[in-house]
Amino acid sequence: MIKHLLKLVWNRKRGNILITLEIFVCFLVLFATVVMVGYYANNYRQPLGYEYQNVWIVGTSLSTLADLEREQKDVMKKWTAAFYEALRNMPEIEAVSTIGQAPYTYSWHSAGFEYRGKHIDTTVNEGSDDLPKVLNLQVVQGRWFDKRDDGLAWDPVVINQKLARELFGDEDPIGKDISNKGATGTGGSADLAPASQERQKRVIGVIADYRKDGEFSAPETYVFTRTVPGIDRGWDFLIKIRPGLGAAFEETLVRRLHAVNPDWAFEIDALTQLRETRLGWQIAPMAAAAIVVSFLIVMVALGLVGVVWQNVSQRTREIGLRRACGAPAGSIHFQVLGELLVISSVGLGLGALLVVQIPLLDLFGFLTTQVYMYSLLASLAAVYALTLLCGLYPSRLATRVQPVEALRWE
Repeated sequence: MIKHLLKLVWNRKRGNILITLEIFVCFLVLFATVVMVGYYANNYRQPLGYEYQNVWIVGTSLSTLADLEREQKDVMKKWTAAFYEALRNMPEIEAVSTIGQAPYTYSWHSAGFEYRGKHIDTTVNEGSDDLPKVLNLQVVQGRWFDKRDDGLAWDPVVINQKLARELFGDEDPIGKDISNKGATGTGGSADLAPASQERQKRVIGVIADYRKDGEFSAPETYVFTRTVPGIDRGWDFLIKIRPGLGAAFEETLVRRLHAVNPDWAFEIDALTQLRETRLGWQIAPMAAAAIVVSFLIVMVALGLVGVVWQNVSQRTREIGLRRACGAPAGSIHFQVLGELLVISSVGLGLGALLVVQIPLLDLFGFLTTQVYMYSLLASLAAVYALTLLCGLYPSRLATRVQPVEALRWE
C-alpha cells in the first residue's frame, strides 16, 4: 500500500511540490517558535536565586550624577555612606545594601577569571555585606562578605554554583585564587587591571545560581565582589521594606533622604514593577512569533484543504471506478489521507534534515538537548495533525463518490 501511495504522489509531483514547500516552511517557522517558547519555559521553571518581593531600588538620578562627576570621589563616597546610614535607621526598612547592578535592570559588567589555565568570562556584580538579607540570597558553601574582609591583602569574591562547577569541577572552591592572569574585563564599567597590578581574588563563598535578568533568562556564571558604603562609590541602594507598605512610603523615603542632602535627586522603583517591564519585553518576541505562526498555519491549512479538495474533484472517475470494483469507503478515505501524509513526510523530512544540523554544528549552544528534542517532536506532531485535519473533509467527500460516476465516464 505504501508503495502504491508513493507512486500516486510521484505521478502528481508537479501539483504536490507546492504543498510540500508550504509544509516545509510551516515546519521551520513553527519549530523556531516552539524552540523559543520551550527555551523560555525551561528557564522560567529554574530557581531565580533571590526574592524580589518588597524590595525597592533607590538610585541617584542621572541629572545628579552629571553634577557629581565634577566633584571629588571622596565627597561622593561620604554622601553614599550618609544615605546608607539614613536608610538603615528607618524603622520601615528591614535591610539595606548597595549593589552594582540591581535585578531586572539592563546594566551589566563582565570580566575574565582563571583557575589552573581554565579561563571563563563571566558576569560580575558588586554587593555590600547585607545584600543576602535584602534579596534572601542562599549561601550554599562558605560565607558572604562581612567585617572579616576588611583590610585584606587580596580581594574576596563570592561565585555562584554554575561557575563553581565549570571552573572547579568536583574541587572545593573555597580559598582558591581565580584572578585573571593577563586578560582584562569588558562590559558596562571599567576593565580589570593588567595582571601585573591585579590583586588575588579568592573565593570565600558559593551562592545558589543567580539570574539578575529575571525568570526568562538562562542560568549563567556569576561573580560578586565586595563593596563597602563610604569606602567604595555606590549609586544604587537596595532596600527591603516591611510588608504592607505601599507607594505612600515612597514620599516618606524621599523626604528622609533629602533631609540628609537636599541637592540630590533620587529615582525609586519597586523590583516588582521592573520585573513586569522586563518580562513584558521578553514576552513580546514570543507573542509576535506566535501571531506570525498562526497566520502561516491558517494559510497553509486553507491551501491544503483547497488543493486536496481540487484533487478529489479531478479524480472523480478514478475514485468511482474503485468503488465500482468493490473498494469500501474506508479504503478511499485512507488513500486520500495516506497521500497527504506522504506529501507531508517529504516536507517534514527536508525540514528535519535541516534543523538536525543545529546541535551538530552547535549553532545555538544555549539550547539544551531536552528543549531541542521536545521542540522537534512537538513541531512534527503539530504539522502532521494539521495535515490530517485538513484532509478529513476532502477525503470524506471522496467516500461519497458513487460508482455510477465512473460508469458514466467509462
